[in-house]
Formats: sequence, C-alpha cells, structure tokens
Amino acid sequence: MLVGLTYDLRSDYLAMGMSMEDTAEFDKEETVAGIEGALCELGYATDRIGHAKALVKRLEAGDRWDLVFNICEGLCGVAREAQVPAILDLYGVPYVFSDPLVLALTLHKGMTKRVVRDAGVPTSDFCVYASAEDLDGLRFGPPFFVKPVAEGTGKGCTGKSIVRDRAALAATCDELVSRFAQPALIEPYLGGREFTVGITGTGRRAEVVGSMEIVLLANAEKGVYSYENKGHYEDRVEYPRADPANDPVAAAAERVALAAWRALGCRDGGRVDIRCDDAQNPLFLEVNPLAGLNPKDSDLPILARMAGVSYTALIRRIMDSAAARLK
Repeated sequence: MLVGLTYDLRSDYLAMGMSMEDTAEFDKEETVAGIEGALCELGYATDRIGHAKALVKRLEAGDRWDLVFNICEGLCGVAREAQVPAILDLYGVPYVFSDPLVLALTLHKGMTKRVVRDAGVPTSDFCVYASAEDLDGLRFGPPFFVKPVAEGTGKGCTGKSIVRDRAALAATCDELVSRFAQPALIEPYLGGREFTVGITGTGRRAEVVGSMEIVLLANAEKGVYSYENKGHYEDRVEYPRADPANDPVAAAAERVALAAWRALGCRDGGRVDIRCDDAQNPLFLEVNPLAGLNPKDSDLPILARMAGVSYTALIRRIMDSAAARLK
C-alpha cells in the first residue's frame, strides 16, 4: 500500500518570515521522519507530499495514493485544519484522521462545546465573545478563563487568561480578539485536576490508549497550562501517568473523554483534554483530532509509551482504524 504524507513543516514557514508563535502548531522534520519510519517498519511504502498547495499540484499532475496520512494544520481561518481532507474528498483519495466536518467543528471551541453539551457530555458553561455586547448573555461569575476560540498549543493562554474581576473581562477579551482576529472563549476558571486522554479508533471501536495528568511545578505560570509552560515543559510541568484502576477521578476523566470523542465523530487517533472543577468533577475542555505525533515531545506518543504502547504500535493502531474504512 502506498501512503502519502501531508504535513506543514515548521522550518518552511519560518523561512517565509512567519514567527515562532505563528508556526507553533506546525511540525518538525523529526516528526515527519518518525511517522515515515514507523509506516515503513509496518510494511507501507511512503511518498512525502508536503503542504496543501503541494498536494494540489500533485493531484493535478495525476498522482494518487492508496491512503494519505494527513497531519496538516492548514493556513488561515477557523476551518484551516479541514483544508487537506476537503481536497482529498474532492479527488476521492482516502486519508487518515477525521473528515472536514469534524476538523472544522473541533477547531472552534465554542461550537464544539455546544455539540458535546447537547450530547450530554459534561462540560462547563461558556460564552463566545466577539464584542462587548456578547457579555449580555454571560450566565456565570468570576473567576473567568479566557482564550482564543480557535487556536491550539496554548496560544493566547497566559497568566492574564485568569480574570478575577468582571469589570476587566471585556478588555482582556478585546485584546485577544484583536491579536488573533477571532472571537474569544470565556469559561469559568476550573481549579481542579487536569488530564489529557489519548484515544485511538473510531466510533464504538474507539478506546483509550492511555492518559496522563498535567501538574504545574513551582516555577510555572500559575494555574494555567499556558503557551509558555508548554514551551518550557521540561522544568515547569510534570506528566504523571494516570491510574484509572485506582484513581476514580482519572477513570471518570477517561469516560468523559471517550464519550466526547464518539459524540463528535472523531476518527483514528487523537487527544481529549479534561479539566476538573473544584469538586474534582471532570469536564470536557477541548479535543485535538490532529494531535501532535513527534516521537519524543508530543503528548499522544508520550502517554501511549507510558501505557506500554510503542510509537510504531501507536501508528499501527491509527492505520488499522483508517484502513477499516477502505473495506
């Protein structure tokens, strides 16, 4: 089977003049090499395609693949992660991971929370803020947590994201709206434990591969898993493996994560982030259906490794789930 690889290489965009923050979600060469190496180890032939525009050129030239392993984050707009899957659907080429509908939905955290809430999955209240008038519908009090509605990797999350005074809320949101050219999401600040849960598979066949807790150390930005904390995780964050067999909160977090994954229609593999309230009730935070796959640094491979699942075995699980659709 010939597997094409689509990806956004961070070094390419840095060379174009984009900033480190602008390219934070793009991949390193070692990530692409890791995926390609695992696929070759599993017996697949591979073909590096590159970003969306390179994919269009290859398709127009008549190139085709049995399956495309897509990790493109895309450029511009709240539906950017859906760009490559939409192109592949147009040309009838199957691919790994979620479809354009899911990827467009889940990048917008407010829309995602509406869907999971309607499905009965526990999530906190929220308000999507585009202008000060949106605060008229705010139904909860401080402290608040504010972040961009359609970013990842902790972009826009800092110590200032925790807002303890209602009077300061509009100014904090306006700053994010201006900086990221998108609405802000306001949620109650959740003071409990935080988990990230790795999932492989699709629909009823989806299962938790492992999970880990996020514990901020003394020199971390307080109370928030921020962009800076993520970027300097080595001395700011610990990631103990969650033990659902002996930890009821961790077990509940995994149940909430799996319910959200299935309700949203996510496919093949990814992560769900869970944060608990002060009473340690796990609540859906957000989902990453295009989770990072750096063999060393990305959360999904790390938590899989903690659970005894090697990197190649993780890629095998993802590929097996995608290949089932080919039949």
